[in-house]
Amino acid sequence: MSAHLAYVAASYGAALLVVASLVSWVVLDARARRRELQALEEAGIRRRSAGGGAP
Repeated sequence: MSAHLAYVAASYGAALLVVASLVSWVVLDARARRRELQALEEAGIRRRSAGGGAP
């Protein structure tokens, strides 16, 4: 039973590591995109979805 428990624990640990890595990647990428968007808006470049443009 010990080998089975070790396998299950290792599997859960690996899955947790993968999920945590993906969440971290998404959070860090979202921050980078926000910084890029802010820099573009400060430079005078606006988003099409911000409104005020032709349909």
